[in-house]
Amino acid sequence: MDGHHNRRCLHRRTYGPRAYHGAPFSAPRPMPDPVFLPGLAIIGGGPAGLMAAEVARAAGVEVDLFDAKGSVGRKFLIAGKGGLNLTHSEPRPEFDARYRERSMHVGAWLDAFDADALREWSRGFGIETFIGTSGRVFPTDRKAAPLLRGWVRRLRESGVRFHMQHRFQGWADDGALHISTPDGEVLLHARATVLALGGGSWPELGSDGAWVPWLVDRDIDVAPLEPANCGFDIGWSEHLSTKFAGAPLKPVVAHWTDPSGVAHALQGECVLTTTGIEGSLVYALSADLRQLIQRDGHARLELDLAPSRTFEALRDALAQPRGSRSLGEHLRRRAGLEGAKTALLFECVDRAAMQDPAQLAAAIKRLPLKLVRPRPIAEAISSAGGVRLEALDEALMLHGLPGTFVAGEMLDWEAPTGGYLLTACFASGVVAGRGAVEWLRRRGAG
Repeated sequence: MDGHHNRRCLHRRTYGPRAYHGAPFSAPRPMPDPVFLPGLAIIGGGPAGLMAAEVARAAGVEVDLFDAKGSVGRKFLIAGKGGLNLTHSEPRPEFDARYRERSMHVGAWLDAFDADALREWSRGFGIETFIGTSGRVFPTDRKAAPLLRGWVRRLRESGVRFHMQHRFQGWADDGALHISTPDGEVLLHARATVLALGGGSWPELGSDGAWVPWLVDRDIDVAPLEPANCGFDIGWSEHLSTKFAGAPLKPVVAHWTDPSGVAHALQGECVLTTTGIEGSLVYALSADLRQLIQRDGHARLELDLAPSRTFEALRDALAQPRGSRSLGEHLRRRAGLEGAKTALLFECVDRAAMQDPAQLAAAIKRLPLKLVRPRPIAEAISSAGGVRLEALDEALMLHGLPGTFVAGEMLDWEAPTGGYLLTACFASGVVAGRGAVEWLRRRGAG
């Protein structure tokens, strides 16, 4: 939808040696002369970058948005493929607490643009939202594409210039933005810049983390990118791996002890994979599980496979004679377990314990799993790590690069799925956009 360059000129007057007029650049040259932008350059066309563009343009700032892909919002579209979970109805401050160690920082962004503001913003496109049974908020049609189309259309009509297939490559020695285009390299000087390049998950959609060494080279403090909202490897037998990969475990209750030694329990659903376990319940615990693996070399997760039954009730039921029935059939009749749950018991519990009603009931109520590693970041829904918030001021401007702002998943925060990720990306884009506007205003630019 956005694969073509916007060819309207920024201005006809010249800004420095060569003005950038928004059309494709000329043939590549070994050492291109710099081009000068009249206002704000935004690098990255996800929700954070698009929101920064909207805020800045509404304030009258000239905006040029660059993205490495042929269209913007690709990860946003994928996120909405199964139903766009735009935000969550959980009230604050409980909402803020979902951002863990960064709750105070992200809470400040939410003061500028929270879940209610996001729903009202969506309504401005004629797209109403509803609250699902889990408290998650969805557009009434559950689709991302209509919202994105309307948003990009409005941004274009407001004067935002989109430059697709323009890949950020860091900075030149003089501080110019180095951009690779289909027609060669270009160096851009902008009066202010918002970086919204995404994290390290889903690299095929543009969030590849390639920006990390470029910021480190500029002495920006960046926490290593790590998988978040991800699955974990356990190491199943070939039988479980081949016969039950993709099988759901529901409902179950997860029990774990966080890195601070606090015990937790959470009910939900998860899925067996060829190598381990994933799903919404696991994603909600992924930060704790990842940190435990980093500290101890593994994480212990216990699953209650029969949350509606007490240990005593299970023990007594399993103690009933099973006669000629198989153990699997006995588990189905007496404990209500079958399929993947039964297979998981046979995988994790030794033969002697399976024959003892008390030990078997204990395993059903607290089946121990040893998680050895998170799945690779490229498979994760989101990433942790990024530009440390201590490297920025309250307007999300880098202390070490005045006039350069950072927004979205590039920043060092994480949250579970459920609308929290998108809400913080939108909110950080608002904060960075406002910061850039104020920066330009104080300098009489924009």
